[in-house]
Amino acid sequence: MRRNYLQVAIILALSLLRQLCWAQDSLRLTLPEAEKIFLQQNLSLLAQRYHIDMAKAQVIQAKLYNNPNIQFEGNIYNPQLKKAFNIGNPYGQYTVEVTQLINLAGKRNKQVKMAQTNVVLEESRFFDLLRTLQFTLRSNFYQLYFLQQAINGYALQVSYLEKLNTAHQELLAKGMVTLKDAVRIKSLLYTLKAEQTSLQNQVNEINAELQLLLQNRAPLIPVIKQFNAVSELKRYTLASLLDTATANRYDLKEARQNLVYSQQNYALQKALAVPDVTLGAQFDKRGSFVDNATFFTVGIDLPFFNRNQGNIKSAKFNIDQSKVVLQLQNETLRKEVQSAYLKAINTSQMLQSFDPGFVQELQKLLVSVANGFQRKDLSLLEFTDFYESYKDNLVQFYQLQNEQMQAIETLQFAVGKTIFNY
Repeated sequence: MRRNYLQVAIILALSLLRQLCWAQDSLRLTLPEAEKIFLQQNLSLLAQRYHIDMAKAQVIQAKLYNNPNIQFEGNIYNPQLKKAFNIGNPYGQYTVEVTQLINLAGKRNKQVKMAQTNVVLEESRFFDLLRTLQFTLRSNFYQLYFLQQAINGYALQVSYLEKLNTAHQELLAKGMVTLKDAVRIKSLLYTLKAEQTSLQNQVNEINAELQLLLQNRAPLIPVIKQFNAVSELKRYTLASLLDTATANRYDLKEARQNLVYSQQNYALQKALAVPDVTLGAQFDKRGSFVDNATFFTVGIDLPFFNRNQGNIKSAKFNIDQSKVVLQLQNETLRKEVQSAYLKAINTSQMLQSFDPGFVQELQKLLVSVANGFQRKDLSLLEFTDFYESYKDNLVQFYQLQNEQMQAIETLQFAVGKTIFNY
């Protein structure tokens, strides 16, 4: 009995040693630490921030007034005097005109308001992107953790079966076991290795996504603490979560600001139907009815044909469309929060029925079954059935835990705010 426990202890120690060696090239992080790195280094967020800066620059541009225009007209060649550029005294001729475009109907102020609203839109898009990327980070973080736990559970089985397979191959060569028993052990070993490899491939894919999010090339080893989801969920009602989502969802804020932007654009298009005025002054040295003549000029377009009818009508339709989109966004938000809340409650309550020491009990039972098989108290069929049952229960347990955390993260994503402290 002591020998069997010693063998299992050696297997666990070797498995732990492999993990420690791998961890030397890995990055151990808690979720808050990962989020801090993400906020500082994620390239998608850094790129999106520039959209906000560009929108703020457009506000500066919208506040600028039109530049005045100056025109100079002078004589190139006087054929009578046979003199080039004859613009001076006593016979030269030139004219100077200065004009200024004056926008009417508050066009400039309306454009400034639209530019300011566009800043709010870009900020909403930035924070909605942040919400989406944070959800991806947190979701992958927990999925990676529970996959690694499942792989560690496989490691004990695989290590023991490798030794058992080697022993059976030697016994088969001596004719002390049947080919059927030896193949059965080998088949179980290959199945476990294949499933372990499949899980490891999933780990590699998730690690690749996390490395891109964190801009770090080292594989990540998540570190989490225990979390009582049921007690946390009891602190909130569906109505309170809906209120929180309404106040914090930036995609909803973007839909609201899009409606405001459409209304502002409609007001601007109506203002553009009003012609602008051009004011000016002109000096004519010698080409008018008197020398050194000065004039005041006023110019305005006559709105006989183009009164901006098409753009005004299009802007009105845009308002109607924005109202429908806002209504759809409100309905989508409500359904997402409700669905995520119910799923989180159901998953957490179901997982609460599991004994927290379930995995430890399974591992103790695994040792006991291994000892029983070596003592010939169990048949090979009973032994392999237990191994398959152990593997299925272990994977299912970690999968349920992962589903619980995915449900919690989906609820926080739907609410648009981190509401659970863990």
